[in-house]
Amino acid sequence: MNITFTRRDLIAGTAAGVGTVSLIGGSAGAAEVGSAPSPGVPIHTVLRINGREHRVSHDIRASLLDTLREHIGLTGTKKGCDHGQCGACTVHIDGKPKLSCLTLTVAAEGANVVTIEGLAPSPTQLHPMQQAFIDCDGFQCGYCTPGQIMSAVACVKEGFADDAGTIREFMSGNLCRCAAYPNIVKAIEQAKSSTGGA
Repeated sequence: MNITFTRRDLIAGTAAGVGTVSLIGGSAGAAEVGSAPSPGVPIHTVLRINGREHRVSHDIRASLLDTLREHIGLTGTKKGCDHGQCGACTVHIDGKPKLSCLTLTVAAEGANVVTIEGLAPSPTQLHPMQQAFIDCDGFQCGYCTPGQIMSAVACVKEGFADDAGTIREFMSGNLCRCAAYPNIVKAIEQAKSSTGGA
């Protein structure tokens, strides 16, 4: 038996198959879509940030960065590129560095979020990494510094601060437009030695 198909037969058959699947799944799909929050309709989320619970009302599409800055008032986390390319918005989520501009607010519910404001152990004492950035002049304009510090803490904690090359590789996702990179590396090395790598 010799069966041949033309391109037109293939396209027509594919279109008919998709149409049939759409009709069969139409009622179930409508129920699922109908139960999802609509964009623009506020939803309520409970976030744990810097050890405190925050109840926020926001759009389902809101990024964690925008929620931190606009709803909670934690403006230390900076909006740089808003595309996950500069690292200025880095926060810790369950101990891991994350780009808050690419993280939906709803995805952070139930997680422990730490921002630059929650890094210091007390209001009168800086985190060793914050102190090292000051001591080593690891910033100039300071805009990228919160994200740099959050990533730098993770760099040490995750064991990537053994040498300058490894530090530079780990920190490559954080851009400093003032080019303070050599001093940032020195600050990480100082903080590692003062904390014993913790």
